[in-house]
Amino acid sequence: MKSITAGTYAALLFILAMMTSLYISSSVQPKWREQALSFNIYQNDEGVQVYKYKGKELPVGQTVPYEQSPLRQQALDTATDKPALEEQWVVKQNPNSDSNKNEPQIQLLKLKFHFGLWSLLPAFIAIALCLLTKEPVTALLGGIVCGAFMLGRFDLIEDVLIPNLASTSAAGLLLLYLWLLGGLMGIWTRTGAAQAFAEFMTKHFVRGPRSAKLVAWSLGVVFFQGGSISTVLVGTTVRPLADKAGVSHEEMSYIVDSTGSPIASVLAFNAWPAYVQALIFVPGISFLATESDRISFFFQSIPFSFYGILAVLGTLLLSLDITRFSGKGIRDAMHRSRTTGELDAPGARPLSAKELQKSSVPEGYKPHVAEFFIPLLTLIGIAVGTFIAWGTPNINWAFATALIMSGLIAAVKGMAINELIEGIGDGLKSVVLASVLLMLAITIGAISKEIGGAIYLVEQLGQQIPYWTLPLFLQLMTMVIAFSTGSSWGTYAIAFPLAMPLAWAVGEAQGLENPILYLSVCFATVLNGSVYGDQCSPISDTTILSSMTTGTDLMDHVKTQVVPATFAAGLAALMWMGTVLVFA
Repeated sequence: MKSITAGTYAALLFILAMMTSLYISSSVQPKWREQALSFNIYQNDEGVQVYKYKGKELPVGQTVPYEQSPLRQQALDTATDKPALEEQWVVKQNPNSDSNKNEPQIQLLKLKFHFGLWSLLPAFIAIALCLLTKEPVTALLGGIVCGAFMLGRFDLIEDVLIPNLASTSAAGLLLLYLWLLGGLMGIWTRTGAAQAFAEFMTKHFVRGPRSAKLVAWSLGVVFFQGGSISTVLVGTTVRPLADKAGVSHEEMSYIVDSTGSPIASVLAFNAWPAYVQALIFVPGISFLATESDRISFFFQSIPFSFYGILAVLGTLLLSLDITRFSGKGIRDAMHRSRTTGELDAPGARPLSAKELQKSSVPEGYKPHVAEFFIPLLTLIGIAVGTFIAWGTPNINWAFATALIMSGLIAAVKGMAINELIEGIGDGLKSVVLASVLLMLAITIGAISKEIGGAIYLVEQLGQQIPYWTLPLFLQLMTMVIAFSTGSSWGTYAIAFPLAMPLAWAVGEAQGLENPILYLSVCFATVLNGSVYGDQCSPISDTTILSSMTTGTDLMDHVKTQVVPATFAAGLAALMWMGTVLVFA
């Protein structure tokens, strides 16, 4: 009798998921939920009430008393149909702990919903199919179709793909990761700049796999902007020298991925505090009243970012060839690369094209390491400079300038225009698959958020628990949410507005001597748990990008990284619980 293959199981699972999705769409009533967002509202020069969101100044809409809003939870609990409004500005009386009067607070109420446990189905299907088939494109499409059917959207092109792929964020990702990154990598390959850099570093700094990994780790710390920014910069830079030194792709993708985002939560001189502060307002708490207060609180909580610290230490240990905490997968990859010279596991499908793995320098053209260093330093300078000037690094400007500069240097040195265009074309082809995965990851993340899986998890994990277990619950909750959605920042938007008031209420209700420290620990668990889930998720942009830039099979990267990351997360959980038991 013929054995059942993984593909058969995947097909049966997909069919069952589609049938279940249709049942949910037709028979399961959504549970409507109020989501209240608080912003630092002020009057601009024209006397208009405004607030800042993602760096933009937006006007506050017309307000109504909270008690009259159809989006308040009490009204939603009795509603039989979906409310006509999606969001509404309300004025809510806020009993301030530092005064004897009630100070009105303006909040933005948003209408959210979930389907209970069913809300986790799209993310579960995508991850299960990815593990079964090791084919992320079909897995992500399976999760998207499942979520779209749950929402009653059966025209996948018009109702699902186009609205998500036509968004500003999706267009920005396509511009950066398909055109700019792909073009730059293509030019560096055509001019031999990447290979010249690898030879320069090998001659002066790299003596073998260990020193190559140390260079990668150091760059990950230096590029502490976090997330996709660090992943692209470090992965693109170290790939040629790591390959030349014989470092396995699994090791390198782990170092790039597990240094980039964790270091951003420790060296937080980046865009993270400005984004997170808008999500951690707690009514009645004076030390979180203003934007500067909340940013100060962010930095005060950094010493409790135990996972971020341990994750960066873990990649440092691997860079020093200390593999005790790295897991069997990493150790096997290291042994394979050093004994056989094979940088990928047998049967691996690296997430980069062959165009960037072969030399295509035109005859007579002499590569120089300056062709790599000048555009790279320009890229870093623009990224850092725009961050200092405006608080957010303009990565598009940085990569576009580096791309143009690389092309101009090659042209001045005598490379024909048609050779440059062919090089850019090879670069674009090399990142097409990864760009498709990014677009699908954006789509399934948006669907998972709309279906309300994160809200359901928060409701289930945040009910009536002892104070010393709350950090663990918040960590587990955010790990699952970020793993299911592939987004740490998306998890912050859901978890922080719920977790911070809950943590403060638990601390006060259970009479803790140091509630501020307790709130800082709970804050750190949300921040770090989200980073872990994002790192380990096969549908995360940073996971995909770290695989793409280092030339690793996506699922090989996921399977080898999850072991050391989980070890660091488990140790961090013990440290968080021990901290609140001893000091709170």
